[in-house]
Amino acid sequence: MRTLRLLLVEDHLDSAELLAEMLQRHGHTVHVATTVSGALEVAQREVIDVVVSDVGLPDASGYDLMRKLRETSTIKGIAITGSSGAQEVQRGREAGFSAHLTKPVSLRRLEQELEALTR
Repeated sequence: MRTLRLLLVEDHLDSAELLAEMLQRHGHTVHVATTVSGALEVAQREVIDVVVSDVGLPDASGYDLMRKLRETSTIKGIAITGSSGAQEVQRGREAGFSAHLTKPVSLRRLEQELEALTR
């Protein structure tokens, strides 16, 4: 798998730092944001291959973030939620996410989705 430039958006900083560290060990560059506004700032100044975002964020939803990013780019995204219901998956697809993972996130599954998105 090639190395990617990732934007990880997770409002629980401990979880974000742990996941970022694991992804970095796999060779990826990871930018972490804890809010939608912070994520938009990172996306403006950095080249990002894939957004990995929790959908429950303090200032807006991950769905809002993905819709906003897709207004100006073709960036790919993976939604992270607490539910794997069909409505959550559909809502993510409508917002522009290409994949959906449920918490707790398996690093192996995340790597599989990243590889599938960047082929």
